[in-house]
Amino acid sequence: MGLLERLRKEWFILGIVLVIAVARLQPGVGVKGGPLKPEITITYIAVSAIFFNSGLSLKTEELTSALMHVKLHLFVQIFTLVFFPTAIWVFLQLLSITPINEWLLKGLQTVGCMPPPVSSAVILTKAVGGNEAAAIFNSAFGSFLGIVITPLLLLLFLGSSSSVPFTSIFSQLFMTVVVPLIIGQIVRRYIKDWLERRKPPFGAISSCVLLMIIYTTFCDTFANPNIDLDKFSLIIIVFIIFSVQMSFMFLTFLFSTRHNSTFTPADTVAIVFCSTHKSLTLGIPMLKIVFAGYEHLSLISVPLLIYHPAQILLGSLLVPTIKSWMVSRQK
Repeated sequence: MGLLERLRKEWFILGIVLVIAVARLQPGVGVKGGPLKPEITITYIAVSAIFFNSGLSLKTEELTSALMHVKLHLFVQIFTLVFFPTAIWVFLQLLSITPINEWLLKGLQTVGCMPPPVSSAVILTKAVGGNEAAAIFNSAFGSFLGIVITPLLLLLFLGSSSSVPFTSIFSQLFMTVVVPLIIGQIVRRYIKDWLERRKPPFGAISSCVLLMIIYTTFCDTFANPNIDLDKFSLIIIVFIIFSVQMSFMFLTFLFSTRHNSTFTPADTVAIVFCSTHKSLTLGIPMLKIVFAGYEHLSLISVPLLIYHPAQILLGSLLVPTIKSWMVSRQK
């Protein structure tokens, strides 16, 4: 693969690096009250656009074929939204006595609370040849669940900004997440044939809006002289994230392949990816709402920003190994 082709493929990860660099050079543009007016353009317009886009792109009509595989769905959703955040919380009790930046540790907890992503787990499951229908169902269903459960988990494990009351958080979530998502699904019903023919770049559109959100979040950070991120903490967090991903992928693999398991090898592939992947697209806007007013919001966001490329990198590296295992089991 040539350099230009690689750059085109990884444009979003490069975009994250670029917008953080631009925010570092000129933080005044994207701060609250600045020229971009992020308190309106980001908080309401950008977040609503992402979820309207998600509503348009979610192929809920394709989920009926996977609906009956209840055991698989329960396994994935319980692991993702119950076991994952609880295990991270226990782990963080041990890490709290270390000199690691406390806001990065809080960020690790937010990673645990996130729902599965709409795209990456499905793409990797398809690349291996696993149960794609189950992956689509759990990604979509997990996203819907996450709209309600993720904010509750964040408030349970971390609390919220004292300046933003609980009712205000959920009313904003409803207006900027639930309503646009439902409108997107309604619009999809009427233009489904056109969408299938033209195949708009939903992923690219959401990613571009997401880069705007990341940019303004880091503008707030760099404009605040009281925030300092030490390199030691950052390196340790990167190591922890890769270790957590590998451990959880191995754990889900062991559970789904034990001798009394009823899961097929194709099911196992979907379970491994859907249970361990976390959504950046849904996560960053939710953090922006739940932690409105936190001066350390960008530090809380850092682990999720690292987790996203890490899950794609690890998953891509493991595709050939998992594929050869699945083929050997199916013979």
